[in-house]
Amino acid sequence: MDEIDGINLTVEEPYSVSLDLLVKFLRLTEIYMPENKEEILVTRKDVNRPGLPFAGFFESFEADRIQIIGKTEHKYLQSLDGEQRDKCVKEFYLTKPICTVFTTNLPVFDEAMFYARKNNVPILATSETTSAFMAALIPKLNLELAPRVGLHGVFVEIYGEGVLILGDSGIGKSETAVELVKRGHRLIADDVVEIKKVSAITLVGSAPENIRHYIILRGIGIVDVKRIFGMGAVKITEKVDLIIKLEEWVQGNSYEQFGLENTYMEIMGNKVPSLLIPVKPGRNLAIILEVAAMNNRQKKMGYDTAVEFNKKLMEQISEE
Repeated sequence: MDEIDGINLTVEEPYSVSLDLLVKFLRLTEIYMPENKEEILVTRKDVNRPGLPFAGFFESFEADRIQIIGKTEHKYLQSLDGEQRDKCVKEFYLTKPICTVFTTNLPVFDEAMFYARKNNVPILATSETTSAFMAALIPKLNLELAPRVGLHGVFVEIYGEGVLILGDSGIGKSETAVELVKRGHRLIADDVVEIKKVSAITLVGSAPENIRHYIILRGIGIVDVKRIFGMGAVKITEKVDLIIKLEEWVQGNSYEQFGLENTYMEIMGNKVPSLLIPVKPGRNLAIILEVAAMNNRQKKMGYDTAVEFNKKLMEQISEE
């Protein structure tokens, strides 16, 4: 269990994605698939084009990557005589790669079929060009195999901004989320938010599948937001654009009034803009969060109200 800014993070163990899921998502044709296909797990985000292994160079070759055979590799094998091709393909499949994918509807060599069956290596095919296929495969692998953490909080989409609401239990996170949904915004996750680091600058949040679209309200219980408010009230995933931490209002504490200082929360090395919102009776948190989301969006578009206001003040003072 890790902690950042007083928030506990549940760090997930190493992750994998089933080959079967990738086959369905990318609409691949199964030329040969072993009987235990549900047990075949992909654990590497990077892929490989095995031109050098076919030429006999296996140093640094990693069999746990998905191997993509495109026109270049296919033409090279086609240029070899039968004995040479048999040797190249045999040595390649003896390494037992996780799977091989033939792109552009390229025909599968008989030698590939023979040695793939012998070594239980899946052979898949796609009509997509190699570049187009890799452009679809790599982002999917990045998403499914991304580093991730679980946070206790609520995640909503407000005016297109992914807003992560954090705070102590009972502070009003779920109630605020319901009010936001009633106002036309969308719930992504309640109670547990799974955050994935899909790139050096991007975090994506979603709900664990078993609690997706549900929200817990004290005194009422579990509520199915999708059934009560409709499909338009929920969303499966969204980028984390803003983090708002709610805390009980403490008389005498100094809270930000002008917003000149930008604050951030770091999650898995990525910095996300964050705000601390004090909570006390009479404050309409839903409206405050709407304004915070719009203001954050405005900042991303290059306009910072606090900076512009301060600039006008300085100009006025200098003129006096």
